[in-house]
Amino acid sequence: MDHRYDIARRAAGGGGGSGNSSPGLGAQSRRRKVPPRPADFKLQIIIIGARGVGKTSLMERFTDDTFCEACKSTVGVDFKIKTVELRGKKIRLQIWDTAGQERFNSITSAYYRGAKGIVIVYDITKQETFDDLAKWMKMIDKYASEDAELLLVGNKLDCESDRVISKQQGERFASRISGMRFCESSAKDNFNVDEIFLKLVDDIISKMPLEMTNKELSNSVLSLQPEPDVPPELPPPRMRCC
Repeated sequence: MDHRYDIARRAAGGGGGSGNSSPGLGAQSRRRKVPPRPADFKLQIIIIGARGVGKTSLMERFTDDTFCEACKSTVGVDFKIKTVELRGKKIRLQIWDTAGQERFNSITSAYYRGAKGIVIVYDITKQETFDDLAKWMKMIDKYASEDAELLLVGNKLDCESDRVISKQQGERFASRISGMRFCESSAKDNFNVDEIFLKLVDDIISKMPLEMTNKELSNSVLSLQPEPDVPPELPPPRMRCC
């Protein structure tokens, strides 16, 4: 028997089961998984506002594309992670959902300082949540960085028939705050939710230099390893200039 023919036949797949499987296994074993590209930026965003305005629903709709009709009130703080790509950059977002009850203010205030973006939410069907905006602005002035991007959101647009706060009222409030954007949304109908967060992130990234040294990068982003349960002790707050 010509052994050269036998070798050629096996290489062509004409041999037994073991002859067919070995080359495939060998090819798989030689394949190396390409590690995912690390994030160019890691940013912290916080969502604030009165109880029941839909902060958790907005966060979960954006991060998981889910909606819960009967969400429980957030106790203290919660967060989700989502990675997006904008302006050719890979951005890892840590989105903090803060409790609206005043008894948690001493806890949630600690998360303002590291935030690059702040989403302030009110319910268009509840006057008291709009009246509370002045209180939330005081919290921002007291604890947040002066360069934090601000976005005012009138949520629950799906309840248009029950609206008590007009769009013009929201626009006027936002116009009094330098640099604050405004929009309305519905977490339930998934209307304007992605736009809220992506526009906020785009505004943040647009202020950052295109090329940053490692030292500058480490000072400008939030390290997410490990994920913090309680933020570090904060320096004295700086007041936002009018």
